[in-house]
Amino acid sequence: MTHPTVSQSSDRGVLIGIALVLLAYGVAAFAGWPQRGAEMVAQEAPSAHGPSQEAEPAGPPAHPPLWTVLPFVLLLGGIALLPLLPQTTHWWESNLHRLSVAAGLGAITLLVYLFLYEHPVESHWPVKAVVEPVAGGPNLGTTAAVLGNAILNEYVPFIILLFSLYTISGGIRIEGDLPARPLTNSAFLAIGGTLASFIGTTGAAMLLIRPLLETNRERKRVVHTVVFFVFVVCNCGGCLLPLGDPPLFLGYLRGVPFLWTLRLWPEWLFVNGTLLAVYYLWDRFWAYPREARRDVAIDETRTHRLRIAGIWPNALLLLGVIFSIAMLDPSKRLPGTDWHPWVYLREVVQLGLVGLSLLLGHPATRRQNRFDYHAILEVAALFFGIFITMQPALQILHVEGPSLGLATPVHFFWATGSLSSVLDNAPTYVVFMETARSLGNSPGSLPVAGVAEPLLAAVSLGAVFMGAMTYIGNGPNFMVKAIAEQSGVRMPGFFGYLLYSLGVLVPVFLVTTRVFLGG
Repeated sequence: MTHPTVSQSSDRGVLIGIALVLLAYGVAAFAGWPQRGAEMVAQEAPSAHGPSQEAEPAGPPAHPPLWTVLPFVLLLGGIALLPLLPQTTHWWESNLHRLSVAAGLGAITLLVYLFLYEHPVESHWPVKAVVEPVAGGPNLGTTAAVLGNAILNEYVPFIILLFSLYTISGGIRIEGDLPARPLTNSAFLAIGGTLASFIGTTGAAMLLIRPLLETNRERKRVVHTVVFFVFVVCNCGGCLLPLGDPPLFLGYLRGVPFLWTLRLWPEWLFVNGTLLAVYYLWDRFWAYPREARRDVAIDETRTHRLRIAGIWPNALLLLGVIFSIAMLDPSKRLPGTDWHPWVYLREVVQLGLVGLSLLLGHPATRRQNRFDYHAILEVAALFFGIFITMQPALQILHVEGPSLGLATPVHFFWATGSLSSVLDNAPTYVVFMETARSLGNSPGSLPVAGVAEPLLAAVSLGAVFMGAMTYIGNGPNFMVKAIAEQSGVRMPGFFGYLLYSLGVLVPVFLVTTRVFLGG
């Protein structure tokens, strides 16, 4: 359990950090930097009627050699193996050690660009531009472009959004100890899977994982419940709105209508309904009957109704985070105005909302939640390296994607999904969305944001659903794993979790392919 003094000290440190960021942003705004960035983004932004038809930078014709993905492969291998090896298990528990591995491999990737890669790099921050290497090196410009793509364009918005949802939802406590019957657990998963599309997979996961664990604390067989929670709440439930999952939000920013993803409701209902049915049968006929009678008796008697604390101010602040996601994008005018929000204003607002949650919320509620920052720091440490080391892989896909032979929804579903399992699903979505756009429209279908609708649906479903295949497929996966382990649940390692996903998710996705994608 988190010690109160440690928790309060951490909160003070976070508040000081947020205050410094707000002060720095105020100084930058006084100097006009975020405003100039917004002007640049606005000039590049698509019109209100869809993506701009003006020619974009052609991009570099070359890509890094295949061996440059080695640091990324090593990082994935370290995430999979270091927790399992007796010599490194305890060492790997430190987030500082995780960061040292991730940052070290990220530094190797940057050194490759600095000294060995002699081709142009397409920069995405703050706007698209092709950066040429320097004859004879070192290539400071192209290396800075790669670092900007990874950290400024992708990592900073990603981790601040997760941090905001994690911290604010940590101030809401759903307290109760219901009988941990199969139907009760299934109801938790169903509610979370529905909320995921409206408050984000991270928000739904952080809101419900603790009461689910408390409800099941008398039971010994809990691992499968947490695994299915990751499947449904952290991933598959989030495909109905752009707020649900980062890939869909990037699609919205690239011209996909806000409500278009609601057309994916049949696939959402089928996949999540099937997973809930499989979970219920598993728990009802295998796990629950194998619980000790004494444990079941204690679970049935030690119960109390659900109570919710911390709704004020945190529910309102969560709505504020959602508002910031939908409204404060520099590439889009604020509705009803001609004003483009400043660069990073969205992230600064989210941090301000976190500060209000810590200042106005009740510390006792967080202590009862056993809230600390360990889980989000684990995500921050590992994804810092993942975002940098995956840049060569994304560049390779960007150049070679159109020549991969992808032509049908089935192709795009499995290609997007397979890579979303091991790459971050947001940039992977963008690569395959652009690949689908390069193919033109399919006969008999209307284009959506310049992409044939069946292909866009396949890319969207693959990115969201198959983020559940591994712990690194989506940010909330790691956080739920860390919270469960802090509560005493012995979660499977990387390969153990993969066995669950191969055995449960892959058959469901094969049927989904057959029924909905014509495979």
